[in-house]
Amino acid sequence: MDYIAHPSLPSCTAMNQPRTAENPQDITSGWPLPSDGVRILLPPAVTKLLHDHPLSRDLYPLAAGFYPHAAGHSMRRRKHADNLLAYCADGVGRLRTEQGEWTVRAGDLMLLPAGVAHSYAADRAQPWSLYWTHYEGAASQTFIDLLGLTAPVAPIGLQPRLIADFEALFALRNAGFNERVFVRAACQLKAMIADIACLAELQTSGGGARIDLDHIQQLMHRRFDGELDLDDLARAANLSKFHFIRRFKQLTGHTPIQHFIHLKMQHACRLLDTTHEPVKRIAAQVGYDDPHYFSRLFKRVLGVSPQHYRQHRLA
Repeated sequence: MDYIAHPSLPSCTAMNQPRTAENPQDITSGWPLPSDGVRILLPPAVTKLLHDHPLSRDLYPLAAGFYPHAAGHSMRRRKHADNLLAYCADGVGRLRTEQGEWTVRAGDLMLLPAGVAHSYAADRAQPWSLYWTHYEGAASQTFIDLLGLTAPVAPIGLQPRLIADFEALFALRNAGFNERVFVRAACQLKAMIADIACLAELQTSGGGARIDLDHIQQLMHRRFDGELDLDDLARAANLSKFHFIRRFKQLTGHTPIQHFIHLKMQHACRLLDTTHEPVKRIAAQVGYDDPHYFSRLFKRVLGVSPQHYRQHRLA
């Protein structure tokens, strides 16, 4: 759903002032949002709060969202006033800046700092699913330096934890004008960027054989209703099972089993968000015959029960 808390939106007028703007498309593309999409734009009163608060003024979000299978999504900015961080969870897109052109695939991160002219678009045949946030703050450049990226696109692999971090930002849509929720979101964003910096370093400096994480995740998706066969995954990666598990954890921070469970819980969240199926049926669709075990596992991963998650998301 599309959440706009105020008719005017944040836009930068000076380095020491929070952003204000008249047109929402100064920040976002205005892509037509489907029922399972998310777009949150923070109003000027909130960005001023975050700009002034000692716990958030170094870095805070201006907008965040999720564009699923975003056919027709495109954007062109000759002058970018804030910073954009986007993560491709599925599909393909393309990005152009003065540095060059890049194909963006599942598991790729896009970073577009303030001042960088750019254009991007979803692929027509395989449109990307994109998580994104626009942000600013006094320490924005410091956090960009921490990422250490040499190009606007960086392959960090398919990361369920990063998707969960973006989902956590979406709690802003139910925040009203709760100061603590907005400050917490700013702190979550800072922690998320620090985690991404570690993931990017692993991808660039990790030794050993490379794993096609996109292909491995596709194989995992096919097994949502059953058990994961590590031997099959290792063969697909041309590694022994031992080396596959070790290399996979180096790249993602999780074992293949943990990653598989997170993917299944992510899919369960989608079903809870977009259907009225009972929890028992959703549990079966992600491979759990025992709905009570599924609920315990869901709560262990997400921190809340499936019923609480659904009530909170649909509120």
